[in-house]
Amino acid sequence: MAATTERAMLAGGCFWGMQQLVRRLPGVVSTRVGYSGGDVKNATYRNHGTHAEAIEIMFDPSQTSFRDLLEFFFQIHDPTTPDRQGNDRGASYRSAIFYTSEEQRRVAEDTIADVEASGLWPGKVVTELSRPVRIGSCRGETPPDGDRVAGGAAASRRVRNKSLPSGSRDFPGCVFG
Repeated sequence: MAATTERAMLAGGCFWGMQQLVRRLPGVVSTRVGYSGGDVKNATYRNHGTHAEAIEIMFDPSQTSFRDLLEFFFQIHDPTTPDRQGNDRGASYRSAIFYTSEEQRRVAEDTIADVEASGLWPGKVVTELSRPVRIGSCRGETPPDGDRVAGGAAASRRVRNKSLPSGSRDFPGCVFG
């Protein structure tokens, strides 16, 4: 692991689909899928109550920033549809940023404002901002092989290559499927 790492937690639909894309970004040291933001103490794939499918990202801030991760996050999921991503419906598939510090909260608020101003997505961003309740791991569940994800979630994701007002970073090679 890098000498210094930071932690980010994001929810934007199928966690395995997000993981397939995020783990390829420069500076991402590790990822783990699980659940956060809900009411079940020991969430599982079959019983996760009101938790969102989330991805925990450990990243090296000398290679990528939290803002960079968020800009990519907003390009790979639709943050304007409540409780839905593509054909996946329900609170498990909501858009959420689980900030781990007040600095992350501030960066998230600024990024959301920039996404709304950019016209990247039609409509208002409904991404939830909150502290993480927990990240319950998907132990015992079988992740998909390669870029194939149950229901084709990774294959159907596209990076919306549109810069945000901050002069966002390009993500070459991140259009999969």
